[in-house]
Amino acid sequence: MEHAPIRFLMTAIVQEQDVDVAERALGALNVPIIHLASTGGFLGRRNATLLVGLPEGVEKEVLAALMKSCRQRVEYLAIPLEGATLPLPTPVPVTVGGATVFTLPVERFEEF
Repeated sequence: MEHAPIRFLMTAIVQEQDVDVAERALGALNVPIIHLASTGGFLGRRNATLLVGLPEGVEKEVLAALMKSCRQRVEYLAIPLEGATLPLPTPVPVTVGGATVFTLPVERFEEF
């Protein structure tokens, strides 16, 4: 399958729960995608890093597809209370998810 010339490389880090929906949404836009398994630093959760080749003029469509398919959610982490007589963990809400996206211009692209 032939694609339009790649002008930008988008790197999208998404939560593992959202990756299938995100890949289907991007696949419907007919842009090349490479899926790399990755792990988040803050919570150590599994993520996916999607490398997306963008031809000229599709960046807004791709961003809209990612915004629709990658949602934020609140999860609770059990954190022990300091100074408590019993080390009972207290659930603390943390917002996770969504997508972190970087878009870079491509000076040269070759496929062989």
